[in-house]
Amino acid sequence: MIVDANETPGGLASTDVTPEGFLYDVGGHVIFSHYKYFDDCIDEALPNDDDWYTHQRISYVRCKGFWVPYPFQNNISMLPKEDQVKCIDGMIDAALEARVSNTKPKNFDEWIMRMMGSGVADLFMRPYNYKVWAVPTTKMQCEWLGERVAAPDVKRVTTNVILGKTAGNWGPNATFRFPARDGTGGIWIAVAKTLPDSKKRFGDHGSVTKVDADAKRVTLKDGTVVNYQKLINTMAVDSLVEKMGDKSLIDLSKGLFYSSTHVIGVGIRGARPENIGDKCWLYFPEDNCPFYRATIFSNYSPYNQPQKDVKLPTQQLADGSKPSSSEPKEGPYWSIMLEVSESSMKPVDGKNLLRDSIQGLINTEMIKPTDEIVSTYHRRFDHGYPTPSLEREGVLKQLLPALQAKDIWSRGRFGSWRYEVGNQDHSFMLGVEAADNIVNGAVELTLNYPDFVNGRQNTERRLVEGAQVFGKSKQKTVD
Repeated sequence: MIVDANETPGGLASTDVTPEGFLYDVGGHVIFSHYKYFDDCIDEALPNDDDWYTHQRISYVRCKGFWVPYPFQNNISMLPKEDQVKCIDGMIDAALEARVSNTKPKNFDEWIMRMMGSGVADLFMRPYNYKVWAVPTTKMQCEWLGERVAAPDVKRVTTNVILGKTAGNWGPNATFRFPARDGTGGIWIAVAKTLPDSKKRFGDHGSVTKVDADAKRVTLKDGTVVNYQKLINTMAVDSLVEKMGDKSLIDLSKGLFYSSTHVIGVGIRGARPENIGDKCWLYFPEDNCPFYRATIFSNYSPYNQPQKDVKLPTQQLADGSKPSSSEPKEGPYWSIMLEVSESSMKPVDGKNLLRDSIQGLINTEMIKPTDEIVSTYHRRFDHGYPTPSLEREGVLKQLLPALQAKDIWSRGRFGSWRYEVGNQDHSFMLGVEAADNIVNGAVELTLNYPDFVNGRQNTERRLVEGAQVFGKSKQKTVD
């Protein structure tokens, strides 16, 4: 049985629709996968060619008034000359240091300095990552990085600076898919429809109030008691142990750190500006805007916003002034989705965040002060990012096995609290592999070997009990 407090399937991969008809995901989701099993599942749920759009990622960093192609550290040729010099100086120093160093970096900040040097660190990596994680880079570990941050090639960077060239696309999401209709949440609604209704409880009927691990019993908000033999938990593990009432595990979970995410949407009347073009998502390290990332959500699908003939009134101009007319008018329309992080180390002014974000869009020349805003959206998600803090591994190495000893497999973005395997495909496969482990003892690759699953397209379905992951024989199961 699936028990979920959300009204619809999807969790942090769901989609909201504004009254005016603009769609916004819970943050910047796209489909790029490390697993054939995951691909097959979503293709079965959305099987038609017109169910999907495929995009080439067009991504930039806004810095010093320039759009620098992503990844920033490979494209400093776009910066002013004095910043190019600082960045190359730092990269050379870092490269020389790396050749003689015989120690590993102790935290994310040391990793940045070791890989990229002080120029890139101060201009982009430190301020941007603080805006994302809402903690300083000195308080984060670096084992989580894997494929997520591109290390610069100093020779290539220098060549590109001299020749005035930019580097090509990099990373696992250089090409990505997006659902034509219903946003990312539509995928998981379609997947859930393949399951029998008798095995699904959503909303208040699926809201857990207590977990009795000794009696193996879950109590729901409507009074229903569900007995279980094995429990796969995907709620945030700190929330789980609170509902278990286990003081020792509650105290242990307090060593985990997370940030909250504000998702802000702005729907605009008019043709998409030339400077926006086909851009996908954009990064903002500077303090002239509260958001760290903007997604041009209307570029992902023409159905992410109302069609041109829909008539909507202008709610306000971007500069906050009232429109000259409140009469509904036709489009076309386009939309921007913004993300802002919050934590105890980085508080935000939630009451004025929408206003400040619109001003940030003006400051970064994404929109003009006179643009007509026809729809706005703002929603805060308490658990947004599971932070790879310095203390994380020490907690998880005790907490997850302690839960499993009680027949609770805690998995998923916040269930297992490992950001490096916290995307949609990872989270899905954490569930698949937990079920396989329960049924036949199969190895949980995604949980235990993040670098392995992230380092290649994982074409095997699963590995059976006793399989050797590294070095020796590797036994495959049938589909």
